[in-house]
Amino acid sequence: MRIPTVVQVVGLFVLCGAWSAQAQVPDATIVGPVHAMPPGDPSRNAIYNASAIPLEAAGYVEEEYFIEGTANRYATSELETGAIIDGGHPYRSRFIVRRPPTAHFNGVVMVEWLNVTGGPDKDIDWWLSGHHFVREGYAFIAVSAQQVGIDALKEWSPGRYGTLDVAHDGTVENDALSYDVFSAVAKTVLRTGDNPASGQVDILGGLRAQTLIATGHSQSASRLATYFNNVHPLDPVFDGGMVHGGGGRLRDDQDVRLFKVMAETDMGRRAATPQPDTSYFRQWEVAGTAHADYDFEIEYSRMRLLADGQPLDQAVPRNPGCALPTHSRVPFRDVLNAAYEHLVRWVEDGTEPPTAPRLRVARLLPELELARDGHGNVLGGIRLAAHAVPTARNTGMNRPADGGSRFCGLYGSHEPFDAATLRQLYPTHAGYMTAVREVVGQNLAAGYILPYAATRTIRAAEAATIGR
Repeated sequence: MRIPTVVQVVGLFVLCGAWSAQAQVPDATIVGPVHAMPPGDPSRNAIYNASAIPLEAAGYVEEEYFIEGTANRYATSELETGAIIDGGHPYRSRFIVRRPPTAHFNGVVMVEWLNVTGGPDKDIDWWLSGHHFVREGYAFIAVSAQQVGIDALKEWSPGRYGTLDVAHDGTVENDALSYDVFSAVAKTVLRTGDNPASGQVDILGGLRAQTLIATGHSQSASRLATYFNNVHPLDPVFDGGMVHGGGGRLRDDQDVRLFKVMAETDMGRRAATPQPDTSYFRQWEVAGTAHADYDFEIEYSRMRLLADGQPLDQAVPRNPGCALPTHSRVPFRDVLNAAYEHLVRWVEDGTEPPTAPRLRVARLLPELELARDGHGNVLGGIRLAAHAVPTARNTGMNRPADGGSRFCGLYGSHEPFDAATLRQLYPTHAGYMTAVREVVGQNLAAGYILPYAATRTIRAAEAATIGR
């Protein structure tokens, strides 16, 4: 059994030249790594959100730490640098570290703001892009910053998580301490050239970060938007941010690169007020994709099975009882992974990501409607092969059937074309493959997908029965 150590984190070490001379985020104390039983252990003394993506074979280490200290509350006026309201609010939270072997580390640390929609912590960015992060040698940190997620942790395992609290014993509302909790975790990351202070916990096990990126999906994206607009300017910690699947307008007057990648679902209202691309802001919109798509569902299922000690090959999407068949099959993650690579290069050498067409709007009033083709698939945006060479109607939109889930609007829809439609569109398999290769080649050349995703897409099309 590993015995946790408690050390004081030095909060004034230089973070690659980005550290403010008047640091606002208070110092914190790290506890850990906290001993954990394997996922599925009946004691539940295990890491909640343990990775269902195999890590040992890639040489990755997964550990959990607790962090405690005091946090400020901030005024957060829209698109303005905030101000400290007051401070001294105690908290105790947790974060997960997944780190590669030294030889495989690419120098980039992703820090995810864990999503708490529906209650429990969800490391959605890991579900979407964990395979990519492992492939490319990223280090990854997942942060519990909000009280509803902490409450779910405490209910799941009182023995492990019972001492956690990020609401000052219930006296602080609206997760006002979350911003300093998130920053404090990021400040524990040692940068290139840093040496740990005496007794300081090195959460990356000797790795040194060249680049630090904040990332978050949906509800977490909304928190990150506020964080980057109001709090981060007071005490810059991150070099860039991936704010995807949500979040309001983002400031582009700071020396931090911010990238938005949005599914079709996410643009139902936002398409009416597009934010232009600049040298510090980029937005991509992916046609036919859902806020929570099929790939999302499978990874979520695998995580739950792992926590319950069940075989992962039993993973299936949930049936939320929506009006249309659920879960778009257009792979949002392929575009998101390419965007991560562009963001890193943008931060590290100033190479701006390519721009991308936005989804097309058919009308604004009485309510916004996106333009669609004769099959019901949306026009405009980044158009992956599954959308541009369609074999189904894939959309980002859905609604509950009677008694269905209130989250149906997030799952999108997937309605395969009938045999007659497929024969009309693709009389031969060779013709279908020509169309797929052309679209894949265009997206690869444009920088919207990565080479391995292009290869996977072509191989899947070759194995399909379309046109045979």
